[in-house]
Amino acid sequence: MRRSNARTLPVDFQPKMDSVKLQFRSNAHRSNFFSRISSLSMKQAKGNLWIYFVVAISVAVFCYIFVIARGSGNSPVSKRKFGIVIDGGSTGTRIHVFEFVINELGLPVFDFGKDGLATMRLNPGLSSFSGDPEGAGRSLLELVEFGKRGVPKDYWGETEIRLMATAGLRRLDMGVQEQILESCRRVLRSSDFKFRDDWASVITGMRF
Repeated sequence: MRRSNARTLPVDFQPKMDSVKLQFRSNAHRSNFFSRISSLSMKQAKGNLWIYFVVAISVAVFCYIFVIARGSGNSPVSKRKFGIVIDGGSTGTRIHVFEFVINELGLPVFDFGKDGLATMRLNPGLSSFSGDPEGAGRSLLELVEFGKRGVPKDYWGETEIRLMATAGLRRLDMGVQEQILESCRRVLRSSDFKFRDDWASVITGMRF
């Protein structure tokens, strides 16, 4: 599988006695100053996107570890396992494909090297399908195919796939939420991966 700072701008504050001079600096100087500010803002925006990406993966990993750890106490030690989490965010839907083993304590040990984690994101988010719930399910088809490319076919039947919807979907009426989730469940049931209906849900607080 493949894995598909902002700096503080130094400002030279002049003493109060020079405040009048600051008011008469040339327009060119002001343009240069604001150009630097704009450049800094772009760097901050890029940094924020990267932070969001890292946080999204971390949350998905944490949720999956929590779920697997609760249910793996009686699992035999295995040389290789896979898991899939679909993170239904407000602006996009991201799939995370994990590779891990169950150690002698019955706990999952994840491999986050280049061959142990693969991620793909598609826009828009599931909540954007409030007027077309069936479209939400169709939007997962490409993500499911990505998951199949990341998991050897012999492992599909034992690889759990879970949908954890957050943020945007929580803001919709319960009836619309359920229609969207049911549309997604139909796709996941036929995905060839291991799936149960309660594995597709809207996450609230710490209820995994």
